[in-house]
Amino acid sequence: MTSSTTSPFRNLQLPGYSLTEIIYQGTRTVVYRAMVRATQQPVVLKVLAQESPSFAELVQFRNQYTVAKHLPIAGIVRPLGLAPCGNGYALLMEDFGGVDLGQYVQQSPLSLADILSIAVQLADILHELHQHRIIHKDIKPANILIHPDTKQIKLIDFSIASLLPKETQTIQSPGTLEGTLAYLAPEQTGRMNRGIDYRTDFYTLGVTLYELLTGQLPFISDDPMELIHCHIAQTPVTADQVNPAVPATVAAIVAKLMAKNAEDRYRSALGLKHDLEWCLRQWQEQGQISDAALGGRDVSDRFLIPEKLYGRDTEVQTLLHVFGQVAQGQTEMMLVAGFSGIGKTAVINEVHKPITRQNGYFIKGKFDQFNRSTPFSAFIQAFRSLMGQLLGESDADLARWRTKILEAVGENGQVIIDVIPELATIIGAQPPLPELSGVAAQNRFNRLFSQFVRVFTTKRHPLVIFLDDLQWADAASLGLLKLLMGESDAGYLLMLGAYRDNEVSPAHPLMLTLEEMSQKDANIATLTLAPLDPEDITSLVADTLLCTQTSASALAQLVFPKNSGQPFFYHPILARLIRRWVHHLLNRGWLLAM
Repeated sequence: MTSSTTSPFRNLQLPGYSLTEIIYQGTRTVVYRAMVRATQQPVVLKVLAQESPSFAELVQFRNQYTVAKHLPIAGIVRPLGLAPCGNGYALLMEDFGGVDLGQYVQQSPLSLADILSIAVQLADILHELHQHRIIHKDIKPANILIHPDTKQIKLIDFSIASLLPKETQTIQSPGTLEGTLAYLAPEQTGRMNRGIDYRTDFYTLGVTLYELLTGQLPFISDDPMELIHCHIAQTPVTADQVNPAVPATVAAIVAKLMAKNAEDRYRSALGLKHDLEWCLRQWQEQGQISDAALGGRDVSDRFLIPEKLYGRDTEVQTLLHVFGQVAQGQTEMMLVAGFSGIGKTAVINEVHKPITRQNGYFIKGKFDQFNRSTPFSAFIQAFRSLMGQLLGESDADLARWRTKILEAVGENGQVIIDVIPELATIIGAQPPLPELSGVAAQNRFNRLFSQFVRVFTTKRHPLVIFLDDLQWADAASLGLLKLLMGESDAGYLLMLGAYRDNEVSPAHPLMLTLEEMSQKDANIATLTLAPLDPEDITSLVADTLLCTQTSASALAQLVFPKNSGQPFFYHPILARLIRRWVHHLLNRGWLLAM
């Protein structure tokens, strides 16, 4: 095996195969060209780079075989098998002679016609994947292979691909997010009020095409959080401004693919393919591409309801203003009140963008109606998630946090570890402490937890704590909340709370606690969400059905009385009405005749 001496696996044992060369060597995987000894068939072998891979790495590695093994799609590299290899696996794939597109363009610059042809092929591949309800989630040049002679394109690496129609990404440290930061769709960051669906692939494809057309990425930064903020909030310079040789229509296609909100991207890969083929024909026949309206054939085969907020602009602006005050050094509390399903959490989640811009932390916990006997439950949930974010940061950052936390809690760290076990991974084992009971134990915990919280409330990293369902908060949590808000001089802390105002009375413990804090001049404000107006629901229906307000009004009138303006019920009611409508048309034979 000629290349085994250069492999990180000096003793790589794969009976029946002869390794011929290393195609790719990264921190996670190594890819070889090989030959099946019995048949002399050329194949590609992909193995894990680490001799002792983690469970998550093993799951992802198996996923790329499981997802792709039965796909009847010519545009993907077909997996042939999965074999044990050391402590991991070796993925056996067909070798069609392709090379990494990223490496290829460095040696053989692509013409505009080449790039458009590649884009058309990728649109075809995405259409096939999306028809099989698969989201790739990591489109980038390194995962695209091109045959040097035929320019045939194939897609590889389904390690994080999803078979779910929709996913919700939680907030994580940039280092632990699935995907590649430079190509990541906004909803993949976990910091958008949006879920991941098949349109996520359009964004990552847009970044890839931008790079091929301009020779650079749309966003360049060594700071992972800055890169994430760019994806969710910054509009890149258009491709034709970076490279004047790029036709404006092609640049517009790329910009549409890279829209921040999925609703503004293409709705189907076939609609994208139509626009790309039109551009390619114009370029080949005329040597130029005229301006044209995009999306003329862009029709989705799925029922999609927009995830944007309707009728909440004022409330969102108020919330963003309050966070602006916190970023300047204040301690604030913003309460969002309203009925169940009125959209309190959706409004609160809009604060993610400025938090990311300020390198802040957003953590959340939820009080449980049936778990009120457990003190501090929502606080514990929130800070356990924060520990998870910290553990995903670099060793240098983790060491800095370790020092700060130990300075804050001294020899009493075990008090916090008892409720947040993940902290022990950061600060190490702590000496045992004498047991206290009753008020003394609670006072010690409150004092230490307050010092612990203040570690994370700094100008460099403002902290936002979201406590949901405050109407079910236990007495200990309300006491801790009062203590944190009483330290207004500490600053850089935003407490967000949501509660159902129809379930609390003036004598409710939450309301009494808030009244007491107000009397002590704590900065507390309340947003009470009212049901949406019929006009807002009409806008939702119009955006869903891609029609005018006038055309949507009749259906909106059917929806409004059923949900009384509560956003939570929009999706099931609209979906049910559309299903009935389609069923009605099928029964009459109208759809078959179209």
